[in-house]
Amino acid sequence: MDIARLYGDVEAQGPLPPVGQWHPPFCGDIDMRITHDGTWLYTGTPITRPAMVKLFAGILRREGDAYFLVTPVEKVEITVEDVPFIAVEMMSDKGILTFRTNVDDWVTADADHPLRFESDGDGFRPYICVRDGLYARLSRDLAQEIANMGEVTEHEGAPWFGVSSGGLFFPVVQADRL
Repeated sequence: MDIARLYGDVEAQGPLPPVGQWHPPFCGDIDMRITHDGTWLYTGTPITRPAMVKLFAGILRREGDAYFLVTPVEKVEITVEDVPFIAVEMMSDKGILTFRTNVDDWVTADADHPLRFESDGDGFRPYICVRDGLYARLSRDLAQEIANMGEVTEHEGAPWFGVSSGGLFFPVVQADRL
């Protein structure tokens, strides 16, 4: 898959390619992995050029539990250990939470980009939907900030601990389980 040749200068930034409109044939798996910490590996070697990681992230698509790199002419499956992105920065302005990912996507927590929380025994792991079923896990520091911002609010007839953004409440855990 010659991504750089297909798209030209990989340093240039612009709108994301319309991968949802592309339906090429499946060409098999490639030895590319996104680790739990957001590192992209090709044949076991980290991809160190941020522009290349951003380019690959721009052609990433999720179908069910599988992840694919998609171009107009081919589709290859890659391995993702948890989710493909990590939220590394958060801004809060007038009750609206906006996150920056490790590939410099900006996303605001709202109905189209919900926050979700998974229990991990002693606490929770927060995620935000970036686009089309692709999620970013919030970094440990951001998870702590979210926990500090949390409040108990009536949700679905019971008190829940959660966080709000743009007038929406994103529940973490029932308050009686705190």
